[in-house]
Amino acid sequence: MFSRHDQAWLNSAGWAAALDGAAPAHAQALEQWRAHDWPLIITRRTPDALPGTVCLGLALPPDAGRKLRIALQVNENSVARADHPLPLHAAAAAAPERWAAPLAALLADAGTISLRAYGSLALQAVTGLTYLTESSDIDLLFKPASLPELDAGMQLLQTHAAHLPLDGEIVFPDGAAVAWKEWRDAAAGTRVLVKDAVSVRLVSTDSLRELLA
Repeated sequence: MFSRHDQAWLNSAGWAAALDGAAPAHAQALEQWRAHDWPLIITRRTPDALPGTVCLGLALPPDAGRKLRIALQVNENSVARADHPLPLHAAAAAAPERWAAPLAALLADAGTISLRAYGSLALQAVTGLTYLTESSDIDLLFKPASLPELDAGMQLLQTHAAHLPLDGEIVFPDGAAVAWKEWRDAAAGTRVLVKDAVSVRLVSTDSLRELLA
């Protein structure tokens, strides 16, 4: 099953179909990704997506402040393989020097808490292209398996956000994802904005915590 933010590598038929249906302005970027066998990123399904298709995105490095994102739909058989987002320790190698020591401290304090990176830091690590700017955030995915782990992970993120521009999501066992900062600021029993593979909706914090009970 494909999840938002997962990496997806296309097979030759998938790339051929993607290029065949691409806008002329996007062809060069797609050819570059195919030539390097870089992954695309799985996104939320759009309302027009047909059964058996996968929605993907390709984000190019910022160009004069502009961020171009190419949306694709391919047959699920076009995906040669998929994998979770990069572990933070793997993505950290691409971080600028100003983040090196704070990231090392975050990873040391994380212990058994698993953090994965997506967004600009992960893309720079995977491609070697320059995605990070002075205003970039560090987008993290945190998938707690229990209430104690949720609370420990939130404490970890809040502590290290004092030294790093941390952003990202908590992903609950059913795939529901909540911005960790929104979760931090939400009062018990209130509703938060949830994103999953197919929708965006409001869900109570209590019902999300019950998934971990």
